[in-house]
Amino acid sequence: MLVGSIMALFCLSIYFFYDQYREKQFYSFLNERGQTIAQLVEGGGALTNEEIVKIEKANNTLLLDEEITVYNGQDSVIFSSGSSEFDLPKSTLAEVRGGTDVKTKIGKKDVIVIRHILQSQNNPWVIVAMAQDLLGLNQLQRLREILLIGWLLCLVLVAVAGWQFATDAIRPVSDIIEQVNRISAGNLHQKVSVGREKDELALLAETFNSMLNRLQIAFVAQKNFVSHASHELRTPLALIMTEVEVTLMKRREVENYQDALKGILGEVKEMNELVNRLLDLARTEEEAFKVTFQRIRVDEVLWLAKSFVQQRHPDYQVEILYSDIPDNEDLLIRYGDESLLRTAFVNLMDNACKYSDNKKVRVVLKVPAEGILITFEDHGAGMDPDELPYIFDTFYRSTSTMDKSGFGIGLALTKRILMMQGASIDVDTKLGEGTTFTLLFPSF
Repeated sequence: MLVGSIMALFCLSIYFFYDQYREKQFYSFLNERGQTIAQLVEGGGALTNEEIVKIEKANNTLLLDEEITVYNGQDSVIFSSGSSEFDLPKSTLAEVRGGTDVKTKIGKKDVIVIRHILQSQNNPWVIVAMAQDLLGLNQLQRLREILLIGWLLCLVLVAVAGWQFATDAIRPVSDIIEQVNRISAGNLHQKVSVGREKDELALLAETFNSMLNRLQIAFVAQKNFVSHASHELRTPLALIMTEVEVTLMKRREVENYQDALKGILGEVKEMNELVNRLLDLARTEEEAFKVTFQRIRVDEVLWLAKSFVQQRHPDYQVEILYSDIPDNEDLLIRYGDESLLRTAFVNLMDNACKYSDNKKVRVVLKVPAEGILITFEDHGAGMDPDELPYIFDTFYRSTSTMDKSGFGIGLALTKRILMMQGASIDVDTKLGEGTTFTLLFPSF
């Protein structure tokens, strides 16, 4: 319909402008015919009116029902080749003598009223020329038929071509829908393919495949998370169950029950620690926490983390060093969640002390031009460089730390928290020498 409407508008424009051109040409021809007759009449003595009429009628082969009337300067008809009277009001005659041409229609005839300037400089004559443009109208009718037939044929061709093109264009969409309907949680590895190389549908398929890759990674991560969490929780539960079953096998002394309860309490504390870390990890994946972001001083959060670590582990040593602290305290302020950021600092401090023989961590705070820089340095066992790509994975534990208690959640949780705060974290480690974690909070 849109293409048909545009084509119809185009055909109508051609018809309209051709009709305007035909009319203009015909009026021009009438003007020349009228001036010619007027000049013959003005010649006077050479030809009589009857002879002029014969000359005029000899041209009727070109024009249909041509009639020419000439008015002299006194508004009297001095020549008429028509059979009908054609009277003009004096106002029209005066207007034409002033230089205004009058063009009109009477029935099927085109009429033009013009003036004729005499050589004697007397009052101009007024000429009325009328005729039917049979040839032009026949050509206009033929053009109308050609445009109408051409419009209908083109409309049919456009409809057929459009149907074929639309079918070809929609076919890949149908293929994509069919392929997408076959994809479920169990076969996220299956990809959507499009026969075309580089068009919008191919880009759509690539985008959808990228989304499937991200979903697959998320599903695998969730599956691993549930598997590891279940494993970590099952171990202390099994120990608790075993401890209770052994204790209940026979009557024992009060001291034996107390020892059993102490063992159960230790396992419960381990489970509580694991559950808290899992909850913190889950919290970092929620978007709602972002509304709690507020202005916090990073150095104050560091001191809170230090107090928390040393309160839980009095034997740990946390040394915080300030280097080039600016006079403007606003440079130490960032937007974030204080409790989550403290958790990240606590994890880094706790890990550094736990895996160091001297149970000591050195924290250095600097404020260079690029932002806030914090390093956590220890002199522990270090890590194998080959393990660095995996240390931030959930439940991953380095082979050099297997003899220490832990769940493999701390670093994964720390990285997520820092990423949410807009900070970055880098690791520099040497096996047997220690590890340094570098945090950078960019400037506002």
